[in-house]
Amino acid sequence: MMNTSTINIINSISLIAMGIWGYIDVSSVTALIPTFFGVALILCTNGLKKENKMISHVAVLLTLLILGALVGMRLPKSIDQGGIGLVRVLVMIGTSAVAMLFFINSFIKARRNKS
Repeated sequence: MMNTSTINIINSISLIAMGIWGYIDVSSVTALIPTFFGVALILCTNGLKKENKMISHVAVLLTLLILGALVGMRLPKSIDQGGIGLVRVLVMIGTSAVAMLFFINSFIKARRNKS
C-alpha cells in the first residue's frame, strides 16, 4: 500500500538516481543537489513510519524546497536545452509532486482524526 513513507522512499530514490545520472552526464557538482535532498529525505523514512510530526514536517519542507527549485529554476533551463536532461527533471518533479500530495493528504487525515 502506498503511504507517506513508501512514496518518500520512491521520491528519494528518484532524486538520488537522477542527480547522479545528471552529474555523470554533465559533470557539474550542482547536478548532485537533488541527490543530497534524496539522501536527507531517505533519512526521514523511519520518522515517517513512526508518524513523528517533527520528521514529517522536515520531510515536507525538504520536498517542497526541491520541488520549488526544480520547477522554478531547473525546469525553464531544461526546457530551453531539451534532451534527456529535461526527462530527468520531469521525473524528479513528478515524484516530488506526488510525494507532496501524499504528505498533504496525510496531514489532512491526521487533522480530521484529531478533531
